[in-house]
Amino acid sequence: MNTFSNAFRAEVVRMARKELKPELQGMRKAITSHRSEIAALKREVKGLTSQLKAAQRQTKVAIAVSPPDQTKVSNRSGSDEFVFSPELLAQMRHALGATQIEMASLLTVSALSYSRWEKGQAHPRTKQLAKIEEVARMGPVKAKKKIRQAAKV
Repeated sequence: MNTFSNAFRAEVVRMARKELKPELQGMRKAITSHRSEIAALKREVKGLTSQLKAAQRQTKVAIAVSPPDQTKVSNRSGSDEFVFSPELLAQMRHALGATQIEMASLLTVSALSYSRWEKGQAHPRTKQLAKIEEVARMGPVKAKKKIRQAAKV
């Protein structure tokens, strides 16, 4: 009986394989096409990644080459742009009739930092650029009032 059951089992397995063979062929073809699509997508991602890195390197070089005295800060309203320059800082100070120390206290920075900005030896960070823009837009009356308030403290 053991021989019969082994033969019967082998025949059932053979028939099952025979019936499943066409379905498996279609699945194998689909898997092959999917794998080739995945490989193509990976190549595309690799190419785009290298393009992105190259673009980032170019922007870093462009930023390093561009003059630091032409930094732009967007206005909060988005309609106008504020462009920082050491000359603008000096003009603001002279228009207010303030000293460098008074301007530094108005902008809440050290006098040395302010002096370096005005000479073009250093460049203010974004946070300080926002304060400079605020002072430039507030007008001379408010600025003088704030300078007097800062001097009292």
